Amino acid sequence: MPRGMKIILAILAVAVVVGLVSLGTLQRRVQRLRQSQTAEEQARHAVLAPPISTPSDVSVKAQIFWSGGADKIAPVPLNLPLSADPVQRSRQLIQALIANPPSDAQRTLPADTTLLAFYILPDGTAIADFSDAFSSEMPSGILSEEMAVNSIARTLESNVDGLRRLKILIKGQEVDTLAGNVDLTGFFDLNSNLGVVPTAPNASKKGSQEVFGDACGVH
Repeated sequence: MPRGMKIILAILAVAVVVGLVSLGTLQRRVQRLRQSQTAEEQARHAVLAPPISTPSDVSVKAQIFWSGGADKIAPVPLNLPLSADPVQRSRQLIQALIANPPSDAQRTLPADTTLLAFYILPDGTAIADFSDAFSSEMPSGILSEEMAVNSIARTLESNVDGLRRLKILIKGQEVDTLAGNVDLTGFFDLNSNLGVVPTAPNASKKGSQEVFGDACGVH
């Protein structure tokens, strides 16, 4: 083999080694950055939405629904101190859903989402009032919106007794859609009894304005 070719091959080999080393370094930096972002998100939530505790809290293995891949949600067991009061219990569950996803890939609600208020009406209608970030920072697309609503609904129905349906508000107001796709003018049933749900729960518009008015009255 000519000497010049050997030199070229040696240079190429060195370049490949350097590239592999650089790639490994870059991957480690990206991993550290992700971990740092996750820690920052958790710290931000600790300030904006401190943990909710009540005298009746008992450690429970709750089923929290996050993304399970393939556009589905799946339950993840999580030990949580949960209140015996259904309103406080629901708030604790939704806060865990927002703040404690096992990984960024499993997150269903935007990290800056805040649960502003939660009510349960006498007929079993749960009303969850979220900050504007729930809508404005939601990734575009019907699948991400369906998974977000579905994760809330399935988490509540799996861990709180007596809930019949869910109404979602944004900053105390009824809005047409979550982020352009999923209809929020109706209700979402809390009675599927399914472990893995690929689509959003059924929404019903009947009586929406009546319940919405009741919720505003509670405010």
